[in-house]
Amino acid sequence: MRAEGMSPFLALGLLVAGLCSRVHCVPADDLASKIVTLKDQIKKLPAPNTAVVSSNTDFAFSLYKQLALTNRHKNIIFSPLSISMALAFLSLGAQGPTLTELLEGLKFNVTETPEAEIHQGFQHLLQALSQPSNLLQLNVGNAMFIDERLKLLDKFVREAHELYHSEAFSTDFQDLETARRLINDYVKNKTEGKIVELIKKLFPRTVAVLVNYIYFKAQWMTHFDTNLTTEADFYVSKNRTVRVPMMGIKNLTVPYFRDEELACTVVELPYTSNDSTLFILPDDGRMASVEAKLLPETLRRWRASLHPRRIDALHLPRFSISSDYKLQEILPRLGIKKIFSEEADLSGITDTTPLCVSQVVHSAMLDVGEEGTEGAASTGVVIERKSFENFIVRFDSPFLFATVLRDTQSIIFLGKVVNPRPDQSSPLSREDSR
Repeated sequence: MRAEGMSPFLALGLLVAGLCSRVHCVPADDLASKIVTLKDQIKKLPAPNTAVVSSNTDFAFSLYKQLALTNRHKNIIFSPLSISMALAFLSLGAQGPTLTELLEGLKFNVTETPEAEIHQGFQHLLQALSQPSNLLQLNVGNAMFIDERLKLLDKFVREAHELYHSEAFSTDFQDLETARRLINDYVKNKTEGKIVELIKKLFPRTVAVLVNYIYFKAQWMTHFDTNLTTEADFYVSKNRTVRVPMMGIKNLTVPYFRDEELACTVVELPYTSNDSTLFILPDDGRMASVEAKLLPETLRRWRASLHPRRIDALHLPRFSISSDYKLQEILPRLGIKKIFSEEADLSGITDTTPLCVSQVVHSAMLDVGEEGTEGAASTGVVIERKSFENFIVRFDSPFLFATVLRDTQSIIFLGKVVNPRPDQSSPLSREDSR
């Protein structure tokens, strides 16, 4: 903890200018051509509301809790935004109960928020995230790698491009290793070399892979003083410590909130772009109870309760964490099941081949240092054929963090640091160490 008090993340070159020339497309027949497309519906909608951001936040915390259950006593890092966008992209090709289940799993109320409004929200979000900035490096995008023998519906290809700005690459999935390298090289390039191997393995029935990627780099508004970085103890648990490079800043004013109800300290560190990361430090023994209260309304309450507070010293470990997840093992717990089963209806992608999802893989990393934060994440959806005194805040025990983009209020990274140096540990009791 501590609020001691007083005395505590190949340019392949093929853009979707001519998607139907890059992949086989099934022209819409006379009846289908009369159907109003999502783009047409979106044009009739009012300005984007906050439904997507609200649902994404709900999904973020719901998924976090499942990952925390599966990865007890481990660091957690993932990009809720990347996963939400990849699954929303996939939903363009879902139909019937499969579509409903997928959108509800993403925490949308489908009776109150029409599908067109959901895609409009993601379209608006993607456009907002793509605005150039001199103060923030942020690269977000989507792509699809399609078997050269698979004939896609023209409607799916068009909406993938128009709504999700997706690139499309015709891919020979008969050569699985070459296809895997193609996808991984693309993601590696788009994430500045940070996500090296998103796809670990492909199987013979693979016919498509949908990809979302995010790269983020920002400078702290107030840098940590490198002269104050020293080796210090981080209390992984009551009886275990590791030595970490503990960064420091003296005499700063930052948004601060002491949540007595949940027994935790919340500090917001802004970047020069005015985006920020919230660091949430539970009191001893209160991590589980704080995690249980990770809800959209909790985040809103924290953000509304933050007020500038002068801090004599702030200490935060320099850390670099990364994780890989097989979300096909986690998403069913959030109600997303049909896409992985024989009941999957992805007939909005193609009407020539019954499809299902075999893998949803996610990789993420985050580096937090004296100057700022660098992070990257990617999600891959693999589609197959069916078969007061000195006031000091010291983060020297497990803590949570959430990086939030100011303009869209989207959580771009969410996680927990249990051990900033998983390669080091010592069986030193807290009492002995002091």
